[in-house]
Amino acid sequence: MIKIAYDGTNYNGWQTGGTNIGIEDIINAKISKATNENIKVIGTSRTDSGVHANCNYAVFDTESDIKADKYTYVLNNLLPNDISILKSFEVKPDFHPRKHSAKKTYIYRIHNSKIRNPIKEHFAHHVYYDIDIDKMISASKYLIGKHDFKSFINPESQILQYAISQKYDTSDITTKEIYSIDIDKLDDIISIKICGNGFLYHMVRIICGTLLKIGMKMWEPDSIIEILEKKDRKYAGFTLPAKGLTLENIEFVPCDFII
Repeated sequence: MIKIAYDGTNYNGWQTGGTNIGIEDIINAKISKATNENIKVIGTSRTDSGVHANCNYAVFDTESDIKADKYTYVLNNLLPNDISILKSFEVKPDFHPRKHSAKKTYIYRIHNSKIRNPIKEHFAHHVYYDIDIDKMISASKYLIGKHDFKSFINPESQILQYAISQKYDTSDITTKEIYSIDIDKLDDIISIKICGNGFLYHMVRIICGTLLKIGMKMWEPDSIIEILEKKDRKYAGFTLPAKGLTLENIEFVPCDFII
């Protein structure tokens, strides 16, 4: 298993999309080169195009005699500068990273300044309007817990469209649990940290866009209640740009699969 960090700016996201290159394509190619095998990794989180990660995980099977803890160094000598392996270790053969319970934490960063700063442009969304983070904090409390987040999913999501076409109960897909939301401001960077048991297509970016509208005093904090009740994307706020979003951490619970 490998722990991966990456700057997602130049990639389609974790997965391949059409002719565009995904993070997993690069990693597959480099592990295959190192092992002289045809390797296909299984990633934990399929981050979207342009989204970054400080912590994502992937597993792969190999018959190579390279020791598990050495893949960090072997692969980092082959990978481009915007992708890095932070750690590598052996896990049980039956471990599947997308089927094991996990807490996922994302951070969305907003550069709140009257003047755009190109140094911060890669990893934060610039907003020059005044933002009241106290209102954002008040609104975020309505999102904590288990809810049907159908208002916060891109309606073009393949899994949602499939469920609708098959006349399934979409709440089985769109019900998620958010454990915590922490919002703070350091200098001119507002950070929205969201931890939950899983997230829908564009869910974090839509939540942050909704909180931003409240922070800009376009809506009141308790408008979140109605948005959740409507279960309709058109009632929620902006889908913020991908560049401000980073997958910050994944915590597997229980952590009983490491050899």
